[in-house]
Amino acid sequence: MRDIRIATVICNAPVGEKRKNLDRMQRWVRVAREHRAEIICFPEMNITGYGVCSPVITAAEPIPGPTVRTLMQLADSEQIVILAGMAEKDPQGRLFVTHLVVRPNRAICVYRKLHLAPPEQPVFTQGNAIAVFKIRGLCFGVQLCYDAHFPELATQMALSGADAIFIPHASPRGTTGEKLESWMRHLTARAFDNALFIIACNQTGPNGAGLTFPGIAMVIDPSGHVIEKYTHGKEGLFVTELKAEALAYVRDHRMRFFLPHRRPELYNK
Repeated sequence: MRDIRIATVICNAPVGEKRKNLDRMQRWVRVAREHRAEIICFPEMNITGYGVCSPVITAAEPIPGPTVRTLMQLADSEQIVILAGMAEKDPQGRLFVTHLVVRPNRAICVYRKLHLAPPEQPVFTQGNAIAVFKIRGLCFGVQLCYDAHFPELATQMALSGADAIFIPHASPRGTTGEKLESWMRHLTARAFDNALFIIACNQTGPNGAGLTFPGIAMVIDPSGHVIEKYTHGKEGLFVTELKAEALAYVRDHRMRFFLPHRRPELYNK
């Protein structure tokens, strides 16, 4: 990888308010470009809002669709890579929790949530593809909220070449302090065990459908150290430079980089 500046957004995302949520995105994208960010990451389902209620189902769109076309125009005009989330409806009528990777002047990429939380399972369909994307010199994966509790997924992304994993959340439980404590337990482990960057962000505030989210975000380096964190509980953005030397510090050292010494024949079941 090369050094790259990424913007992480914490934002409110009222359910069903797609136009307002897209307007909010546009403002944050312009702020990110003012700070010379090349990639901007928004929380899970920040476009349609998050939930398993009927307004979310109604707000779901096909891909491509009107929202995707709007994001492609925004990425083109601002020359920035946009990671944003929505409820997707496919031609068979199935619903997915989807995160888009929108590149300037290019076709979009799609990640469908692989591990659905129990409340999501009656409404959404799980995805089946583990993907990594190489864009702007950074090879990265995307996971969504509940996905992060399954260590094998992060390992598989690292083995597929990922230098970073973006983990957008729509996690309503607890205060910002309680959410930080939870993330410090498992997200730092994903970074440390797999020698990669973790970039996580959450929605914030009430969504108009009975859920309230603690606004929090963090960036963790390949040594498992938190290099940026945001626990203000309100909307915000911060820009972080992911340094190639931080990755090399771990991966070029035989005692710090664990993945090459795995023995999958012992536990591949």
